[in-house]
Amino acid sequence: MLDLIIIGGSAAGNAAAIYAARRKLNFKMVATELGGEVALSGVVNNWPGIIEIQGFELAQKFTEHVRSYGVEIDEGWRVEKIEAKDNYYIVSAKNASDKINTYETKTVIIATGIHPRHLKVPGEEELNRKGVTYCTVCDGPLFKNKVTATIGSGNSALESALMMAGIATKVYLISKYTDTPENKGGFPKGETILVDKVKSLPNIEVIYGATTTKINGTDRVVSLDYTDNHGATNTIEVQGVMVHIGQIPNSNFDAGLEKNTGGEIIVDAKCKTNLPGVFAAGDVTNIPYKQIGISVGQGIIASLATIEYINRWE
Repeated sequence: MLDLIIIGGSAAGNAAAIYAARRKLNFKMVATELGGEVALSGVVNNWPGIIEIQGFELAQKFTEHVRSYGVEIDEGWRVEKIEAKDNYYIVSAKNASDKINTYETKTVIIATGIHPRHLKVPGEEELNRKGVTYCTVCDGPLFKNKVTATIGSGNSALESALMMAGIATKVYLISKYTDTPENKGGFPKGETILVDKVKSLPNIEVIYGATTTKINGTDRVVSLDYTDNHGATNTIEVQGVMVHIGQIPNSNFDAGLEKNTGGEIIVDAKCKTNLPGVFAAGDVTNIPYKQIGISVGQGIIASLATIEYINRWE
């Protein structure tokens, strides 16, 4: 039997693994893919000690650090069930070939992170990867010298628009908020420095108070429809659509975990869930701020709390 299963290869999962490895726990990491949201980030310039680094590079460093301890990582497996037994858990995971793996473990740390929220408008799913993307860092270079639209009003949308301004000939940035002081100039959740940069660039056009209603095209994106704050429908010709309207926690497996209305796993100060021996860390939890540093800190807390639990395990 394992001491611990860490579910997820996010910043929190990697931090938890490093601490578990240093305490020489018998454990494994199980993840669909490594890196989490960090790997999809653009430039990271708020990681202490490193002035500026690409998100995918930082994610690689996290994984390299974990592997340096010889940690067993089962990549390509999606956990579907956590089943409680007498004083341990059976974790079931499935791969792309529908093969099932099961693990018996004393404890579990869930660090599965989040995934992008979709618009749920006509044309979005049909044109996914045909001009619609949820990762500007991954796909932005495909739209060199084209016209693109970024949808969203938070930091990820602002960063997307800034990145595309250096790639595309023109960038539309569609915010559902109006350009008022109360809305911080149309971006109530955005950092001022990013908002100012966006508004200073000549090839970025911000469309305020707008709701995207349809993405048009057959084999590829050709245009986008939106409704403005007067109720009128408008169409803009674009070849790429970057959707950055928020994230959804990856918490939809069968486990009996207590969650809030947003699907986030509820944890206490020691990252404990409502299930004894099951901990959760990072963006999948109800922590108030989704930041790399906070996720790493939670991963460490979860790992130390797990060690504390194992020391009392009977």
